[in-house]
Amino acid sequence: MPLERRVFSLKEVASYLGIHPSSVYRMLKRGEITAYKIGSDWKFNLEAIEQWRLEHPPAQIATGKVRKRRS
Repeated sequence: MPLERRVFSLKEVASYLGIHPSSVYRMLKRGEITAYKIGSDWKFNLEAIEQWRLEHPPAQIATGKVRKRRS
């Protein structure tokens, strides 16, 4: 049974969310999405991205008007 990939690159996350990679960079800069760096490459945990995606309406993601939820 093959192991499912659980870590995505920035380009893969952009494709998964249906947005441009520069939008992912903006979201990172504003702290709206979580990731970590290995060297100069951003890496994204698939489970965290999926949870984040479920919490944000698709229209909000597509327009880049994503805001942090207040706790």
